[in-house]
Amino acid sequence: MVSPGGSAPAPSDDPVIAAAGALGQLTGHTAATVTLPGAVGELAALDTGGVGPTALLVPGFTGSKEDFAPLLDPLADAGLRAVAVDQRGQHESAGPDDETRYSVDDLATDLVAVGRALRAQGSGPLHLLGHSFGGLVARAAVLAEPGLFDTLTLLDSGPAEITGPSTELITHLAPLLDVGGTDLLAHTLGELWATDPVRAVTPAETTAFRLDVVRRSTPAGLRGMSQALVTEPDRVAELAATGVPVLVAHGVADDAWTPAAQADMAVRLDARHAVIPQARHSPAVENPDSTVDVLLSFWTGTPAPAPRDEQTVGAQS
Repeated sequence: MVSPGGSAPAPSDDPVIAAAGALGQLTGHTAATVTLPGAVGELAALDTGGVGPTALLVPGFTGSKEDFAPLLDPLADAGLRAVAVDQRGQHESAGPDDETRYSVDDLATDLVAVGRALRAQGSGPLHLLGHSFGGLVARAAVLAEPGLFDTLTLLDSGPAEITGPSTELITHLAPLLDVGGTDLLAHTLGELWATDPVRAVTPAETTAFRLDVVRRSTPAGLRGMSQALVTEPDRVAELAATGVPVLVAHGVADDAWTPAAQADMAVRLDARHAVIPQARHSPAVENPDSTVDVLLSFWTGTPAPAPRDEQTVGAQS
């Protein structure tokens, strides 16, 4: 395992490659496709059903509810109702043609609306999880209504705006949309992904699905979310002040926010911290078994089992 602040595996020996042949977002599950009430319209969702403890799962920028497909049935088998949503303007959720309606705080109003609906339907705790940019939005939802959510999980998300190599594509996003819309953006992403040793061995149908998600997303949403992603302030102290229990979890070789930055955020939040082996920025599809173990450990208060490989799932209070 790479310790926080250590070096990530080189692409030639990246352990994620071993699992990259899995279907990921196209993993089969028994969840039903439903719609849930957002603040300005309905949100598409995958829902395993049930009335007990509930996990609300929020995808990141250019993502979709299917990013959590490998987790849905395992969470349901563990007794949770798992609900994964497309955020406003993503994939199968419609959104306004106004990029100012995609700020972190505005998007958070959708999660509050969905959270209230789930509270009304269920009888157990309500756990909120946000992946990547979805973590920034989930944090804002907790800040807006702390009493609504029993826990918050920040999965491969950071304390503030994203920095580093990821910002280069984000700064070019608006010009790409201006010239060729979401088709050109998807084409450009496809070319970039083909140079990544992990994505290059991802099944073709999974890659095609992920690019279709980009094509079907609202251009205004992509613009607004991209701006929010590179301008979000550090709100860690605000979150800590709510007293909501937090889990900070990330892949051992996360290549968006650094593992060191996320470990530091966990310390500042006095949060549980978990490092997921054989994963970079998307452990839900790269190492779903260990991801489920980490989540259930946090949500149920029981220790996570030993990891399924030679690396360690680090979890500490």
